[in-house]
Amino acid sequence: MSFPLAIVGRPNVGKSTLFNRLVGKRLALVDDQPGVTRDLREGEARLGDLRFTVIDSAGLEEATDDSLQGRMRKLTERAVEMADVCLFLIDARAGVLPADEVFADILRKKNSHVILAANKAEGRAADGGVIEAYSLGLGEPIRLSAEHGEGLNDLYQQLRPLADGFEAALEEVTEAPMMDVDVDEEGRSDAPRVPTRARPLQVAIVGRPNAGKSTLVNQFLGEERMLTGPEAGITRDAISVNMEWPGPDGPVPVRLFDTAGMRKKAKVQEKLEKLSVSDGLRAVKFAEVVVVLLDVAVPFEQQDLRIADLAEREGRAVVVAVNKWDLEDDKSNKIRDLREAFERLLPQLKGAPLVTVSAKTGRGLDRLQEAVIRAHEVWNRRVTTAQLNRWLAGMMEAHPPPAPGGRRIKLRYMTQAKTRPPGFVVMCSYPDKMPASYSRYLVNGLRADFDMPGTPIRLWFRGQGDDNPYRNRTKSTPSRLRKHLGKGRADEV
Repeated sequence: MSFPLAIVGRPNVGKSTLFNRLVGKRLALVDDQPGVTRDLREGEARLGDLRFTVIDSAGLEEATDDSLQGRMRKLTERAVEMADVCLFLIDARAGVLPADEVFADILRKKNSHVILAANKAEGRAADGGVIEAYSLGLGEPIRLSAEHGEGLNDLYQQLRPLADGFEAALEEVTEAPMMDVDVDEEGRSDAPRVPTRARPLQVAIVGRPNAGKSTLVNQFLGEERMLTGPEAGITRDAISVNMEWPGPDGPVPVRLFDTAGMRKKAKVQEKLEKLSVSDGLRAVKFAEVVVVLLDVAVPFEQQDLRIADLAEREGRAVVVAVNKWDLEDDKSNKIRDLREAFERLLPQLKGAPLVTVSAKTGRGLDRLQEAVIRAHEVWNRRVTTAQLNRWLAGMMEAHPPPAPGGRRIKLRYMTQAKTRPPGFVVMCSYPDKMPASYSRYLVNGLRADFDMPGTPIRLWFRGQGDDNPYRNRTKSTPSRLRKHLGKGRADEV
């Protein structure tokens, strides 16, 4: 059975540590300073034979205004309403504080299933805090140590009867995408062409701080799920959410990653921001399509170019989206300048989609969805060996291979070896002497002739030995064979 369980409590009581313990991975950032978690993070948890969705929330604070803390509290209260079960954590070493009493009263009103747990309860120093927890009126507290994994059996005993009453199907989602899938000579492979609920299309939204990534995700969801605001760097974790987008053949299951803003490495000094940036880089590796979100006021900054180049080097399909388009006055000239800068600064992504959007108003989101689905389709593109060799003959006729050192490089045949992203092998003589310029010529031709704009293309050149068993053995060749071969070299037959 599967059900949502929200972990709530004051800042720095160990919610993210317990979240990581339950999901079995270090998904949530953990640090000694309070207030690290800001958004709602979900993960598939396991506890014995129980399977459930655990939600890590921001620390409950008494702020109720429009400040950052107030907005974080509203998100946490939404998590309480979403969840079937709330696990209320207190710090056993600090004891019950006035804020704990306030939040216990809120939980009693908002959720019918509340489990009380005293965390950091290892050792005698926590005994007093565990006893104080009874005063909250939420029943007998579970004595936990998320750091050391103690008390999880008691949590299981509390969840087991609740789980029996919930009816929800468990869907296991694989995070890591299938990459570099082998293709046979007919261009077929076992890679899934169409995203499914079990393996959705995975999309990461990346960019510099304050580009509007969380606002864009909220616009897709149709609700204020991600914490947003004028402050730069609000998002710290790479948060994933599931949804469906309209596609040409019906709804497309999508898993969307909202990531922390990535600044230049020299400007990233705090340990917490370093963790956030590394979390965003990991999201790029989990994604199949990467949306690089730019700010229309300062597009194609050096950091934007590095992020886009990283996605291309990782072999992911790339879509460039220019946000805050509603603030631009001279739209016709601006789009022309953007396209010119894109082609000049990112030639390795030639032909990749460039879409203008407004995350605030929702304008252009339909075009962005179409561009992402199209980029994913191209990323899975397969070409048969017969088509490739007819094409290769035409390319050699139009522009013959070079002849370094007076020896013409012969291109014998070509085949597609992999997909996701498309990868091709050309069998030739002297592969180590093939100049990069001719490789670019073939890659650009593949993009244009097989309709693969923007997607990373891998091209390998390999040598093909002949069938002469005496190759490279001229010195030991018998004299009668040398006479038969005449004046020619044995390794050239």
